Amino acid sequence: MELNKIRNFCIIAHIDHGKSTLADRLLEITWTIDKRDMKNGQMLDTMELEQERWITIKLTPVRMNWKGYQMNIIDTPGHVDFQYEVSRSLASVEGALLIVDATQWIEAQTLSNVYMAIENNLDIIPVINKIDLPAADVDKVSEEIINLLGCKKEEIIPISAKTWLNVETVLDAVIERIGQPKVYNNQADHSKEELKALVFDSQYDTYRWVVSYVKVFSWEIKKGDSLTFLNSKKKIEALDVGYFSPKYVSDKKIENGTIWYVVTGLKTIRDAKVGDTLWKPEMVEWPKAKAEDANAIEWFWEAKPFIYAGIYAMDSTEYPLLKDSIEKLILNDSALSVEPSVSQALWHGYRCGFLGLLHLDIVKERLFREFDMDVIMTAPQVTYRLKFYWDKSSEYSRFFPEVFEILDKKYTYVYISNPEDLPDREKYLTIEEPIAKVEIITPNAYVWNLMQLSQERRWIFKNQQFIDRDRVMLTYELPMNELIWDFYDEIKSLSSWYASLNYEFIKFKEDDMVKLEIVIADEKVEALSFICHREQAHYMWWKICAKLKETIPRALFAIKIQATVWAKIVAREDLSALRKDVTAKLYGWDITRKKKLLENQKKWKKKMKQFGKVSLPSEAFVNLLKK
Repeated sequence: MELNKIRNFCIIAHIDHGKSTLADRLLEITWTIDKRDMKNGQMLDTMELEQERWITIKLTPVRMNWKGYQMNIIDTPGHVDFQYEVSRSLASVEGALLIVDATQWIEAQTLSNVYMAIENNLDIIPVINKIDLPAADVDKVSEEIINLLGCKKEEIIPISAKTWLNVETVLDAVIERIGQPKVYNNQADHSKEELKALVFDSQYDTYRWVVSYVKVFSWEIKKGDSLTFLNSKKKIEALDVGYFSPKYVSDKKIENGTIWYVVTGLKTIRDAKVGDTLWKPEMVEWPKAKAEDANAIEWFWEAKPFIYAGIYAMDSTEYPLLKDSIEKLILNDSALSVEPSVSQALWHGYRCGFLGLLHLDIVKERLFREFDMDVIMTAPQVTYRLKFYWDKSSEYSRFFPEVFEILDKKYTYVYISNPEDLPDREKYLTIEEPIAKVEIITPNAYVWNLMQLSQERRWIFKNQQFIDRDRVMLTYELPMNELIWDFYDEIKSLSSWYASLNYEFIKFKEDDMVKLEIVIADEKVEALSFICHREQAHYMWWKICAKLKETIPRALFAIKIQATVWAKIVAREDLSALRKDVTAKLYGWDITRKKKLLENQKKWKKKMKQFGKVSLPSEAFVNLLKK
């Protein structure tokens, strides 16, 4: 098909603004899916978890045909934790539909998505959804969009995806206002024609193995072609090629400028890394071309985990099953980073990096639903930066990513995300925590509540900008350690669920961070330790000890539960011993016999207290994560 007859675009919006509903209507109008095949709606949300929670987790491409044009659409998630999926979609298209709920107006994630679309030089079509609802305020939302994009009011399309109102106008606007695909064909020198296709997603299929989703930027891919991944240098044969409708539909070749899939034949997704470039010289005069000399396509940013947590099996004997489940899950979640870990209390497991708390929750839920793995998640942590004097002989020298000089003295940084890796205080100079820029959009009536919360937490106020007469955007800088606990719940509670937020990492900042350790029966439990600010430690240590006292089962000896900061005991709870009635069998005996039995019991309790071991139940780790 000719390039001027192809349109590639995605749908971006805040969560619950109607992206997936609009996508369903477009599929029905273009007869891509028959209305009889529509079950409960959300046809592009194929995961059970997506349909149950009514959220989009994975990007989903699909091809439609409308008035002689080929339209390749990508439905994207709306939650900030899955922004990586949005960035990959924006790098693969030429336009975007910006959906705004007429009853909720512009939210924080809407602004973030718009800024990314502008950075990618996309043609943006603003759409106001849910105009059929009684609470809809089209004029107010239109004014906000005009202020944001600088567009004209007649360029904004008001629709109701649920009632099909004005939905066809969206397709017509895509044809008129989104440009044709960008391609990189070498028109000047046909002897150096080459195939280049961007891998913007990869999935693992049980029967096909690794399937790569690609956007072709030059020439075409045919079934049976020999291809090379420029970054991993992995060579493959295209076992099958085709498009999404929305299921896989096999075809003979992938046309230039379109979005397709390639069955690579690979068994691990690490060789088909997201963001890589599929390459192949096309002309006979180009037989000696080498992959090392070709340039990969510049694309979107790589996923960088914001928080880390340990994942362990409930039963240590199920570690092989956990390993198999994690490896399969990684194949379908390129944003999840994993490395093996060993804990004294929980044995073998994995240290995983997540993009946010919702991402963590989704991964845990998928392990249970898809692989029947009930796991223990340790307390979430962020990445900290330690500053050292440069010493090549140091035990940490292998971790040194960079060395710099200040006043003729050499320093280096070490990044850690596991509290177990934090060395003794005298071994490093400073510890720095990550700082995030947080944008909160809230009605004016709740600004005072949020400002009071900022005084209780370690927030730094930066800016206040009025979006309109009724709403304001507050900009703060706060440690990411504050984000991973109950931050989101606090914001929603204080604003009666009207506030929305978006955050991004900006820098590291030195502060008074300490390592809070838990000691049970004179043994450290590293799995329960975490890094926090010294001010936080004051009110957290008693709370943790009290929770553990309720969770740990009593033994035949007294158990000490202590919280320590740099080896200094700051809190303690005692779990009393169970007492067996050793005198129950005595009837009418001399009192000295009874005293002798009690003395022997006391002696053995003292011995058990010295050598006894405490077995931590899995519920102890789960309860500590609860608010």
